[in-house]
Amino acid sequence: MARQATHKMWMKVSALVIAGFGPLLTLGTMPAFNEPARWGLDLLTWPLDGFPSYEAPEIWFLSALTGGFLVGWGVMVWCLSIWVYDAATEAVRRTLLVSVGFWFVLDSFGSITSGNWPNALWNILVLWLVVGPMWRPAETETSITGNTS
Repeated sequence: MARQATHKMWMKVSALVIAGFGPLLTLGTMPAFNEPARWGLDLLTWPLDGFPSYEAPEIWFLSALTGGFLVGWGVMVWCLSIWVYDAATEAVRRTLLVSVGFWFVLDSFGSITSGNWPNALWNILVLWLVVGPMWRPAETETSITGNTS
């Protein structure tokens, strides 16, 4: 039971980490407010050299899409923690791990192939923050299957 409480709490941490990037990116759609988003991307694409410029409308559009997806994904994780986790502990835990795994692989692959490999290193930190203790089942295998032999 203690691990289940930890998982539910950590899912809220995960939700905040995931969704926390969304408003920053959404503000990147407005030139008067896009400096934090531009600086964040500059940091992720190390070294700090002013790239990307965040001047192109295409970047603003991608910021809007990405910000919306991240907030939506974070809200979904939060909702799973409060409305579904108790009824389907392992299914929710595995769903989080699979979704984060797909994000990590695709985001890191795209970062590397686009020449922005430092972001793949940052992704390791984000992966760790989102997964936390969720990598371990909330219950022992015998309590999940009911098999004691």
